[in-house]
Amino acid sequence: MTRLLATATILALGAAPIFVTAAAAQPANLRPTRDVTVAYRMSMAGAPPQEMQMAFSPSTGKQRVDMPGNAGWMLIDRQANSATMVMEAQRATMAMPPATVAAMTQEAPPGASFTRKGTATVAGQSCTEWEMVAGQVRGTSCFTDDGVLLRSSGTGANGAAVTMEATQVSYGAVDPAKLTLPSGYTAMPAPGAAPGGAPGARP
Repeated sequence: MTRLLATATILALGAAPIFVTAAAAQPANLRPTRDVTVAYRMSMAGAPPQEMQMAFSPSTGKQRVDMPGNAGWMLIDRQANSATMVMEAQRATMAMPPATVAAMTQEAPPGASFTRKGTATVAGQSCTEWEMVAGQVRGTSCFTDDGVLLRSSGTGANGAAVTMEATQVSYGAVDPAKLTLPSGYTAMPAPGAAPGGAPGARP
């Protein structure tokens, strides 16, 4: 789940306040352990808050992110090691380059550390607050015991402050149709992809 925030910031906001480490103290679960759909309010300094939604299906390894401002949605498939942006208005899809997928799905950036800070209640759910430091990136995140990220705030390496907080948490099976790429859409190259080549490929 933490990588979903990185996804949103890499593609829409440009800063990632959450990273996790495999060392000593850390949240018991870093991604949801059961199907859940979460609505979030996300904001950056100097910009109005925006709404986004994430849906998770642990059994299939798929996660859907409905981006702020109706900018489209992204399907992350951990089993296929892929991430694809879907732009409904253009009836187009865009496969993310391997480096972007790796950044979104990586769970243990070197040197990251967590400190437990206490507990809180967000959107009617209990969570544990964790303070994180990873180089120039630092922030605080609140996770439920079953891995749902309810709140995150911090400053990315570029100095941008990002805040994300759940406004609604709905447990229950996610509609498989929402976790399936649409057929008949035009495949567009990702930024930096070589014409006619794989996304992210160099000429």
